[in-house]
Amino acid sequence: MRDRRGARRVRGPRDRRAGVRARDRRRGRPVRRRGPLRLDRGVRARARRLARRRVARAVDAASAWVAAGGAEGYRRRADDRGAADGQDAADGRPGTATPEEVAARLRGRGGTVVATGGCFDILHAGHVATLEAAARLGDHLVVLLNGDASVRRLKGPDRPVVTQADRARVLAALDCVSEVVVFDEDDPRAALDRLRPDVWAKGGDYTEDTLPEAEVVRRHGGRVVVLPFVAGRSTTSILERSGQYAPPAPSPTTAKETTA
Repeated sequence: MRDRRGARRVRGPRDRRAGVRARDRRRGRPVRRRGPLRLDRGVRARARRLARRRVARAVDAASAWVAAGGAEGYRRRADDRGAADGQDAADGRPGTATPEEVAARLRGRGGTVVATGGCFDILHAGHVATLEAAARLGDHLVVLLNGDASVRRLKGPDRPVVTQADRARVLAALDCVSEVVVFDEDDPRAALDRLRPDVWAKGGDYTEDTLPEAEVVRRHGGRVVVLPFVAGRSTTSILERSGQYAPPAPSPTTAKETTA
């Protein structure tokens, strides 16, 4: 058999199929086309056995899930884990443990304890950037959260917009946050004196010398890290743009709160 150039060419499977179709046409027979891939009997049997095993495993898993209580059982186990982590299993809200309890629990796990703090009234990109940067400084991140009374004294009678229980729950839901501790003082010095973290990280227009809580952290052997903040991101600016909030005149205490 020769190709178009006249060179001799070895016949292959495609040529044989073409020859068979041409012969069928000459003899007036129906032209046989190449059908779909056909598996041999052994391959089909193995595929059926594999499918049956997968179905059986799925049924067993679903049965075990139902026997364990289904969705309600999952919620009970989540509540039990929350209780083990210092959360109130009755209402599922974090932030109820004392600084001493949080410190003991995290020290028992080993690693570096990092703490940061703020009001976190309306969580925004500046908050998230600060929390993620703080979490990278150690193994466990504790957020010291200003309580409602503290925020009201610092920010004005119209704040906070979000209650401390909801703010604590939102913060605890972040992967980078290990624990949340709520304090009612105007600054976190008392909470830091009880928590005694290895690192105190603060975002905003600060220096280590201007942070009032820096001396408390260093007294217990910790170090202070000032984190860069995301410009133009703050709860106050969000509320101002909404047109539903008139901020009070800034006080010396709040003038540098850029992301709270």
